[in-house]
Amino acid sequence: MTTIALAARTGRAGWFTQAGQVLRRWLIATLRQVWGPVMSLIQPVIWIVLFGQVFSSLGALPAFQAQAGAGGYIAYLVPGILMMTVLYSGAWAGTGYIDDINSGVMDQYLTSPVSRSAIITGQLVQQLVINLTQSLVVLGIGWLAGARYPGGVGGMLAALGVATLLATIFCCASTAVALISRSQIALISLSQLIVLPATFLSTTMMPADLMPQWVQDVARWNPMNWAVELGRGGLTGEYPANGWWQAGGLAVLGALAFFWAVRSIRAYQRSI
Repeated sequence: MTTIALAARTGRAGWFTQAGQVLRRWLIATLRQVWGPVMSLIQPVIWIVLFGQVFSSLGALPAFQAQAGAGGYIAYLVPGILMMTVLYSGAWAGTGYIDDINSGVMDQYLTSPVSRSAIITGQLVQQLVINLTQSLVVLGIGWLAGARYPGGVGGMLAALGVATLLATIFCCASTAVALISRSQIALISLSQLIVLPATFLSTTMMPADLMPQWVQDVARWNPMNWAVELGRGGLTGEYPANGWWQAGGLAVLGALAFFWAVRSIRAYQRSI
């Protein structure tokens, strides 16, 4: 961070340099505590292997095949687990800012002439790099468990792109909540309050037509469900008919969440 501040004072650091230095700082911190991202992969392994086997008989049911195709339950489950992984990881992104607030690092950031949006962007890119790595691992685990991806490389790239959009929304929202609440307990409690309903009120584990009508109605407006359906469409090569407005909705929410995070860091600065 000292490098950023010194370069900014002498007029040599542009916005991209500042964001790059912030990114570098967060990547170094990640490498020093790499067990965190690695341990977060245990949950998708459990979901894919355990749930995939326990509920594998669902894939043989005519009602399931009529809605989800004949690829089997594992193939249906993997796109949902992919989005679950980035959802859970993104919801915890704000914890790093709370650590910075408690250690005084955030105050050092804000007394330097570093762009506030560069601070947000640097940490966001670090989170997206982690999420992309985790997403690739999830796809690999799914393949080993028996899932196949008829959409090919292009479909997998589309699924990864959708996962990145979903991660952007929740990383930025988590950052904003962290800067507003300044409380680890508040952030964790709110995250749990959101991520579980967002997961189960979607087609992550079950086709929409096999769920209660009220769940279908909620899922239709659930960004998590948009991401799951788009990701599943990419991996299977059969995109949903309303995929364009779903992708557009995720992009708009991502932009709004980023704007909220930048406003939150500025509001935090005015409050100290």
